[in-house]
Amino acid sequence: MTVIAKLASSLNRRDEVPNQELAKTIAAGNDKKAVKELFENLKNKDKAIQSDCIKVIYEIGVLNPKLVSPFSNELVALLDTKNNRLQWGAMTALKTITDEDPKAIYSALAKIISVADKGSVITNDSCVAILVKLCKIKEYAKQAFSLLNERLLISPTNQLAMYAENSLPVITDKYKAIFIKTLNSRLGEIERDTLRLRVEKVIRKLSK
Repeated sequence: MTVIAKLASSLNRRDEVPNQELAKTIAAGNDKKAVKELFENLKNKDKAIQSDCIKVIYEIGVLNPKLVSPFSNELVALLDTKNNRLQWGAMTALKTITDEDPKAIYSALAKIISVADKGSVITNDSCVAILVKLCKIKEYAKQAFSLLNERLLISPTNQLAMYAENSLPVITDKYKAIFIKTLNSRLGEIERDTLRLRVEKVIRKLSK
């Protein structure tokens, strides 16, 4: 039974459980052949199969990033697709392998940022997560923080609190002042009290 036959769409299922179970099986078995088949079928004529494949790929990336990281170039190339599901799925997959192969992800930052500028909320969420991960790596921290700070300056206010909270662990003394300045500059735009309070809490933590 091929990998494709086990996808949700092949089983006439509308839920994601078959894809999640397939990802667990492939990840646990370190099945490189199956991963290769998934990537090959990102170009399948059936868009449902494409969608299922990218879903399984990024679920594998969470569980066993070593299986997905050799395909970083394919994922970066997929960011150019006009298929929104594949685009944000590719960005999600890149997020899962950033810790595994930060050099490959860092080299693709220009493309990642360009796509995020025009992409969906989910695409931007993963872009910010990638930058946060790169901020933890000494040789990439300066550029990654600069790009992260820019994302926070332009992010939708609905996402700002989450981005600020997720960034908090990687904000060192070197970048604390500018990060606080960025968050303070956005406070007046946040209409929802709960979101504004979350950002203010991040500012207080950094100001201690």
